[in-house]
Amino acid sequence: MFTGIVQGLAEVISAEHRENFMQLTLALPPANCDQLQLGASIAVNGTCLTITHFEDNQVCFDLIAQTLSTTNLGQLQVGDRVNFERAARIGDEIGGHLLSGHVHDLAEVTRIERSPNNCTLWLKTAEKWRRYIFDKGFIALDGCSLTVKNCTDEGFCVGLIPETLSITRFGFITEGDLINLEIDSHTQAVVDSVERYLEHRSSN
Repeated sequence: MFTGIVQGLAEVISAEHRENFMQLTLALPPANCDQLQLGASIAVNGTCLTITHFEDNQVCFDLIAQTLSTTNLGQLQVGDRVNFERAARIGDEIGGHLLSGHVHDLAEVTRIERSPNNCTLWLKTAEKWRRYIFDKGFIALDGCSLTVKNCTDEGFCVGLIPETLSITRFGFITEGDLINLEIDSHTQAVVDSVERYLEHRSSN
C-alpha cells in the first residue's frame, strides 16, 4: 500500500528488454535506501514493483507483459528519472490517499499551462475511466496523489504546486507524454455500486 506522497526521483541505470519482459535497475537517493529487502515493494511512477536484487543504492525489478502494456515503464531509457515511493508502514502518516500501485491505464498530457507559481496539467483519458473522475476528487498520476481541478468531455486537469514540480517528474513533463493513472478505489466502488443498484431498479 502507498500514500501517493512521492519521496523523490530515481534514475534509470539500465532497462534490459526481452520478449514481453524487462529488467529495470534504478539508482535511489542514498537517504531512501535504509532497510531495503528482497521482495519489498516500491512504487515506480505509481506502479507497484517487487525488488528482485539490490546493491548499495541500486535496485532491480522484473517487469512482465501486463505491466509493460498498461504503464509507461516500458518506454524508460537509461538516464530517465522516475517518481518513487517506498511502501507505507503501519503508523506512517497518510498525507495523500491510499493507493494500491495497480495502474488502471495511461493518460495523455494534452496541454500544460505554466505561470511563476502555478502549473495546470490537462490530460486525456479513456471514456471507461471518466465516470470515476470528479471535480475535487482524488486521482493518482505517476504515483502522485492529486486533486482533480476540473473535468472535461475528454479528461480532466490538475493543479501542481511548486513543491510537487520540484520533487517529481512533473517538473519536466511535456505535452504528449503518457502518465500512469490510478483511479481512487473508494470512488470506483461507490460508482459501481450505485450503477448496479440503479440498473437493478430499472429492470424490476
